[in-house]
Amino acid sequence: MTDSPPLWLASASPRRQELLARIGVTPARILATEIDETPRKGELPRQLAARLAEAKARAVASPEALVMAADTVVGLGRRILGKPADAEEARRFLALLSGRRHQVHTGVALLLPDGAMRRRLVTTTLAFQRLTDQQIAAYVETGEWRGKAGGYALQGRAEMFVRFLSGSHSNVVGLPLFETAQLLRGCGWLRP
Repeated sequence: MTDSPPLWLASASPRRQELLARIGVTPARILATEIDETPRKGELPRQLAARLAEAKARAVASPEALVMAADTVVGLGRRILGKPADAEEARRFLALLSGRRHQVHTGVALLLPDGAMRRRLVTTTLAFQRLTDQQIAAYVETGEWRGKAGGYALQGRAEMFVRFLSGSHSNVVGLPLFETAQLLRGCGWLRP
């Protein structure tokens, strides 16, 4: 890593911090962002993930730091499955995902001190097994769905539902590590 500028993470997600630690990155500052995450009319899941990552980075822009932000969106076709508001919505999401393929899109944005934006958009395709009502109820009872796009945490018990995964595993957890490292290397912040 270079001595300057420092890296700020525009996310309070403990998962993203843990994932960054796996590649030897410790942000100098962790900044939670408050932006409107409501999808725009006709906005597709991929577009939403990219737009929100950029908006989060810009929300804490600084001429003194590299600002990294990410946003993960679960898409079932054109439908966006956000973070469930309650257990009932989590049940509905899991029932929708049961036996079907879906995509997890993560936008990663790196805002340089001069205002230049570097970005990546990563998509992973997954398929869940067909879930029984009892499996859904038991999973919802764990509470792992809280604050998770699509209503599940791949790094938790939901991993046992995955019968197919194509793409980045870390992307589904919340930050595609290969692409993130490439962004940081590309601006000279992370050394090989």
